[in-house]
Parts: sequence; structure tokens; C-alpha cells
Amino acid sequence: VQLQASGGGLVQAGGSLRLSCAASGNIANFNSMSWYRQAPGKQREWVATIAGSGLTNNADSVKGRFTISRDNAKNTLYLQMNSLKPEDTAVYYCHCLRAWVAYWGQGTQVTVSS
Repeated sequence: VQLQASGGGLVQAGGSLRLSCAASGNIANFNSMSWYRQAPGKQREWVATIAGSGLTNNADSVKGRFTISRDNAKNTLYLQMNSLKPEDTAVYYCHCLRAWVAYWGQGTQVTVSS
């Protein structure tokens, strides 16, 4: 599986961005898809997951601000990020589990200025 993330950029605090992750496979068959992020000098952390069933879960730090979704017809995962804060600045990575094997995409940089 190849995952291609896009949509990052520079935005002011309070602004919005939508990240996309295009997958090479049929995402309807994936066990789950997720977003992770890694800020400078910090460990990679989990942001949000959408299960194969469609159930979603977000990290407490982004609850109420970020929404994960997917379009099976386009084999694309999304992360809608609203009310962005400077502490959301990080490289964002998409991840999937297919047949319980993990795959990672390359990251996309999100920078939130204060």
C-alpha cells in the first residue's frame, strides 16, 4: 500500500486546513486508517483513527476541532482541522492497517503561526 499525504501549509492560529491522504489500495478493505503527527523534538503521537466500520476516535488534544473522514470511492482519507493552535504545528503522517499490516505515508508539514 502506498499512502500520499497532502494539504499541509502555513496558517494563522484559529484557521483551518484539510489534509488528504490518497491510498493505492481499496480503503474499504482496510482495518483502519489514522493520522499521526510529530512536532520538532517530540515523539510521534496519534491524532485520530477511522475504523473499517466507520467508527472514529480522536486524541483529547484535538477533540472538537479535528474531524477524520474517508471517501471510499476516491480511496482517500481526510483530516479537517479547525481552530488550529500553534501547538498543532507538526509533520502529519497518514497510516493504515491492511490485513493487520501497518503502512505509513510520507508526512505533510503543518505550521500554525500565533
